[in-house]
Formats: sequence, C-alpha cells, structure tokens
Amino acid sequence: MNMPREPEAEKAVLGACMFRTETIDEVRQLIEPSDFYEPAHTTIWYALLELRRQDAPKSPIALTHQLQRTGDLKRVGGPEYLHALASSASIGGGTDYYAGIVRQQADLRAMHGMAVRVLQSVTAEGADPEEVRTLVNASVQELAVRSRHSAGGRLQRYATDGWSFVSSSPEEAEPIWGHRGKAAWEAGESLMLVGPPGVGKSTIAHQLVLARLGLLAQVLDMPVQEGEKVLYIAADRPSQLARAFFRVVHPADKKILEERLVFWSGPLPASLTAEPQLLAEMAAEHGADTVVIDSLKDVVGKLTDDEAGIAYNNARQQLIRDGVQLLELHHQRKQGADASRNQRPVLDQVYGSAWFTAGAGSVLFLAGAAGDPIVKLHHLKTVNEEIGPLPVVHDHTRGLSRVEDTLDPLTLLRQAGTKGMTARQLAEGITGEPNPDPADVAKARRRLDTLVKAGHAAESKGAGGGAGGGKATVWTATARRMAVVS
Repeated sequence: MNMPREPEAEKAVLGACMFRTETIDEVRQLIEPSDFYEPAHTTIWYALLELRRQDAPKSPIALTHQLQRTGDLKRVGGPEYLHALASSASIGGGTDYYAGIVRQQADLRAMHGMAVRVLQSVTAEGADPEEVRTLVNASVQELAVRSRHSAGGRLQRYATDGWSFVSSSPEEAEPIWGHRGKAAWEAGESLMLVGPPGVGKSTIAHQLVLARLGLLAQVLDMPVQEGEKVLYIAADRPSQLARAFFRVVHPADKKILEERLVFWSGPLPASLTAEPQLLAEMAAEHGADTVVIDSLKDVVGKLTDDEAGIAYNNARQQLIRDGVQLLELHHQRKQGADASRNQRPVLDQVYGSAWFTAGAGSVLFLAGAAGDPIVKLHHLKTVNEEIGPLPVVHDHTRGLSRVEDTLDPLTLLRQAGTKGMTARQLAEGITGEPNPDPADVAKARRRLDTLVKAGHAAESKGAGGGAGGGKATVWTATARRMAVVS
C-alpha cells in the first residue's frame, strides 16, 4: 500500500523558502519537520531553519555550505538536488497552499498509523476490549491535538493586537476611485456596479481597468489610483467582452496589456462554496492586485440562496484580506410594468441575497434602459459622502463615459441667473422629478452649501413661516473668477 504523500508539493515549499525569509516564517506556522515524507526534505528544512536563525541567505549555495558543515549534503542529493528544488518553487505565491497539502498528507499518514495500531491491538491474541477502547480514545485525542496544532498558523496568521489593529489604518486613505471624503471605491473594500443590461456597466468597468493600468487618469471626472496588475474574470460572454475591449485599446498599449492584464474566460475552475479561498489563490497565482468579476451571476450558484451569498462574501473577504482590490458587476431585480423610470433605486433592487450588498464597501447603480442616451448613476451604499446622482453619457465607439454637465449643480445654478434656486428646485433639476423626496432636497442643500464654501455660490437666507407665510433660502452663482495674466 502506498502511503499518502505529495513529493512535488514538498519540493515546491522548500524551493519557495529559498527566495524569501518571510516564506519560511509563514510555512513554519503550517507544518512541522516531521510532516515531510522524504527524509532528505526534513533535513533540508532543518538547514533552512538554521539559516533563518542566523539571518543568512537561503539560496542553494548557502544551503550547500550549511549541509556540508553538518555532513548531510551527499545524503540529500548534493548541490544538484538543491538547485532542482529552487526551480520547483511556486511562481506568484501559493506556498501556503502547497504547505497545506504537505500537512494534509502528514495528517493522513498519522491517521493511517493510528488505524494500524488499533487493528493490531484488536487482532492480537487475548485482546482486551477495554484496552483497545483506551488505545482508541488516546489515539483520537492525539489526532485532535495534532489538528489544533496544525490550525495554529491559520489561527494566528491574521490575528493582530488591539492597538495595532485600531491604529494601523489611516483615518482617510486615498481612494481607489474618487476623492478623499467622497469615494466611489475605497481601498480595502469591494465596489459593486449594478444595473440592467445595456446601461454601460462593462463600459465603466473597462475604463476603471484601463485606469488601474495607468492608461486613463480619470473615470467620470473622478481620479483613479493606478495599480499593478488586473485579473479580469470574464465569466459572462468573454468573446463579446474581447471585442468591446479591442475597440478602446491601441497598438501602443500592447506591452502593458500583455504584462499587466490577465483574462480568465468562462466559469471558475471550482465552486466558491466548496473552495472560498479560490479567488485569493487565483489573484496570487497571477500576481494581481485588482480582480474584476463580470459578472456575479456567473460565479455564484443560486443568487437568491443566503448560503451562496455567505460563501461568496467569505471568498470576497479572503481576497480583500490579501490586499487585492475587487470590482464586481451585478444586475438588478426585474421591475414590474408599473415601475417608474424616474423612481430612485434602492438596495432592495439589487438581485439576490442581501449578503452580496451587505459585504460590499460601495454599491453604484446605473439606472436606465438599453439604448438610453443618458443613464443615471446612483450611489446606493456609500463609503463617506454620497456621489451623484450623475447623468452619464457613454461613447461606445471610443469606450469612454462622461458626466453630462448640463445637470451639474453649479451649471444649473448658473443657468438660473440672478433669481437663483432653492434647494428644492435644485433637487427637481438633478432628479428630474417634480416632487423630489425630502432626502433628495437635503442632499441638494448640502451641495449648495459646498458650493458656497468653495466660493462658487452665495446664500440668501430665507425667513420662517407665519401669518404672511415664509420665504425659502435662495442660492445664486457668484461671478466666475478670472485668472490674472501678467
């Protein structure tokens, strides 16, 4: 009978430890020297730990010197085998995954040994059931202790003391997309872009990808922080996605796209319910600091199932915990025939389990219908100050989108001239609704106050009601400032 073992995984772990000191620290939390099946691998692991203790290099050359000193070099296969191990190192991360395989195989061997001892005890001449029972209980306890010890690395890896946790994050970090205090996509939080088919979700996503690659500076008049590498999971109509991308890139972008953009076409290789670590592993494998999922319906089984929603959120949070930024494309619930085109969307209109939006950092909703010349971007779940609603125009030929500035608050205020506007009138102009709700009026008032602080508007205070009625506060645009040319 072949004993459980994975020599290639052992080689991958040892090879990776030759390149980064931090890798040794990570692996030693997951496995013990006795977990290696090959005696030579155990010896090499001890040599790596000694070099780590000395804060010395861990290269094949340094290992050769260390094993020569202990007299073990020939026994482990010589310098040639050490160089072969270095070439077996996993590329782009995943060492903890291979260390997990090594540990699993060691656990199975331990269970096999326990089973053999119990079987020998049972079949021995004059076997005593009580003694066998004691042996079984002791063996089970031994395996339980081993299991807890095996989990020690996992239980400690992401644990942080209280002060470090609360003081390590800046009060206001630079957002991935947007401005400080008014972010559409915050670092360390996922952005969900929702809407019906044909309103330009993918168009905006493509621009955000190009901006993360340094090919655009802004999307919808908001700056985008450049990243390193993007993994785009094109689970929904990859051929159509490829054609759309091809229209907006140029031959000069070839090198950047080859080196910093990776597409995964079609379904994921496994279910996120069964393997919630899959997204994090895929990002690590490709060295990506940004992942785009297009779209959620194609990577999650039953969207209305809370169990599927919880499993996806688990996968999402594991990815984000590894420092990877996440953009998700999703769709809305089907609307009834009596639904108003101008009705303000709410989070309940996002399709599926509430866990999808609950775990997202920011939710943007593109409202409209396929073919609409202007769609409206709503910020349903905010990071800090709300963005929009923004009227958005897509130029599908160029693959670019812009904010229609005729509905910009300052533009509307300037168009009102000297008579100015009340907060309610501005809310009517922005929302397109004759009877905006109080929340929209309050947001319009905050925007007008912001324009006053920036010196773009002046406020004329109203008066309270009474027998003669009240007078609403009115805002007027100030004269445009002209630059002095000397």
